[in-house]
Amino acid sequence: MSARATVWVVDDDPQLQDLLAEVLGGHGYQVRCHGDTRQLEAWLGRQRPDLVVLDLMLPGDDGLSWLRRLRDRGDDLPVLMLTARADGVDRIIGLEQGADDYLGKPFLPRELIARIEAVLRRRMPLPTGAPREAAEPIRFGPFALDPSTRQLTRHGQPLELTSGEFSLLLAFASHPQRPLSRERLIELARGPACDTDSRSMDVQVSRLRRLIEDDPRRPRWIQTVWGYGYVFVPDGQPRR
Repeated sequence: MSARATVWVVDDDPQLQDLLAEVLGGHGYQVRCHGDTRQLEAWLGRQRPDLVVLDLMLPGDDGLSWLRRLRDRGDDLPVLMLTARADGVDRIIGLEQGADDYLGKPFLPRELIARIEAVLRRRMPLPTGAPREAAEPIRFGPFALDPSTRQLTRHGQPLELTSGEFSLLLAFASHPQRPLSRERLIELARGPACDTDSRSMDVQVSRLRRLIEDDPRRPRWIQTVWGYGYVFVPDGQPRR
């Protein structure tokens, strides 16, 4: 995977740029570093990476503002955000704006590599001849979720999903009518070693509801199990 993947780092700290370029390059990634989002946008007009490692605290246009604009224009470019905040506020906001994952500073290089590889595994198509996760798309209401193409459609029209949103919806759709705790959802969608907290999972469920529910305040497909977690209801009927 890494030998084929291009990662762009957006951070205004030259020392961190050098460190990340060395670490990522040592793992076979093709790396390009940018000091701000203006440089990033200029290069996006000519090339497109497989993933962006984005610092939130940047000079001029901050990372969150750029991420919001990226998602608003329907671009699902994978983004791993870096945050120096320890209280989780920036992490939650970043997930709300559509980040695929987050990593707090300081971090271990091995953890960064693991997070990048996890995001790319969720986003890259399976190679030809590889076994598919499901023979047929999973259908509910006007939607069809195709694990083989990693695509969600509504009335046949594709909808934009981040890798985190796709993995979460697939976890739900693979366990219909089965109440899932937040901890179990984190394990299914992100892996047992992920340190995503319950609050962050609630944020991602909220984003998913805004995408697929006609009224996110009264969800039909992803219903709340009070005091426990959530349940996917493919027929959209209220649970007793």
